Amino acid sequence: MKAWFLADQLAALKAEHLYRSRKTLEGPQATCIQIDGEKLVNFSSNDYLGLANNPKVKKAYLTAAEKFGVGSGSAHLICGHSSEHHALEEELADFTGRERALVFSTGYMANLGAISALVGKGDAVFQDKLNHASLLDGGKLSEAKQRRYLHNNTERLQQLLKQSEAKKKLIISDGVFSMDGDTANLTELATLAEQHDAALMIDDAHGIGVLGKKGAGLVEQQGLNQQQVPILMATLGKALGTAGAFIAGSEELIEFLIQRARPYIYTTAPPPAVMAATRASLQLCQQETWRRDKLQQLIRHFRMQADQLGLTLLDSNTPIQPIIIADNEKAMKASESLFGEGFLVTAIRSPTVPKGSERLRITLTAEHSEEQIDGLLESLADALS
Repeated sequence: MKAWFLADQLAALKAEHLYRSRKTLEGPQATCIQIDGEKLVNFSSNDYLGLANNPKVKKAYLTAAEKFGVGSGSAHLICGHSSEHHALEEELADFTGRERALVFSTGYMANLGAISALVGKGDAVFQDKLNHASLLDGGKLSEAKQRRYLHNNTERLQQLLKQSEAKKKLIISDGVFSMDGDTANLTELATLAEQHDAALMIDDAHGIGVLGKKGAGLVEQQGLNQQQVPILMATLGKALGTAGAFIAGSEELIEFLIQRARPYIYTTAPPPAVMAATRASLQLCQQETWRRDKLQQLIRHFRMQADQLGLTLLDSNTPIQPIIIADNEKAMKASESLFGEGFLVTAIRSPTVPKGSERLRITLTAEHSEEQIDGLLESLADALS
């Protein structure tokens, strides 16, 4: 271990303002939280609909824990697949308008599992340069040839598709991009996929629950069906407030993943109680449409107030609202200053985002108030002055 120079590498990270530190939460996920004894207004959570600590969701979890216990005890294909897992998969398929759905333990595992099962050596994967790390890693794991196109540049994607001689082609994109908050043009991607005999996979982790009339995500909002987006992935740990992820698609797709997706086959299934809690949150997501309405109202308010203060925003109409700082050290100092004023806002530094686009990543939830947003922006303006 000594020869690996770990201490030197850690020191270099600190010197470059790239060192990451964990914060210890001392209570439930909420708009107002406590970390290391400090009370903070939380603008860093992906709990967009405020369901992570919802009483009905917690009750469903506790009821299921009484019936099923805490752990699932085994992989899905042995004896870990409970009736709660099965019911949730059926409800997710109906929710997204797909034939079937398959639950994974995490979003990272869902992406690794699906991509590496569907393509391999001799195939080609085409990815947006701002795709999530799990999508990029899934492409690497598959050993297919990876081609990346500039963010949302479908003209470049078309060129790459034309140049490719691969038998199997897979286009992969985030729906809502996790660091910029903008969205992919799914109609254009689906058209290119059809023209070039490629499959299209969309990771809608940050769109599910938030976008669309019933909250079924960007795919619903843009009106695309299963044939146009045959591989749909989304997570359960963001707007739905629980944990895990799923892939939705055709009967054949799901059966194939059950047979070939190694992160699904060789992993202990998520706890049944988490699946029961997700079933409750999925129901609330569809019934309590006021959560999405309020969220959109808060997004508009935030952008209007930030613009009046002269803050540099990106083109985002989602709960992800980045403020560009363009320097690692300045972003860290701004985040620390906000912490001192009672606001939790995460600094996102290169290489997570391109150098020169370092930022504060502000996320809004349906449980925030306009007063909390105004307080944050006032403190942010002071921190950057």
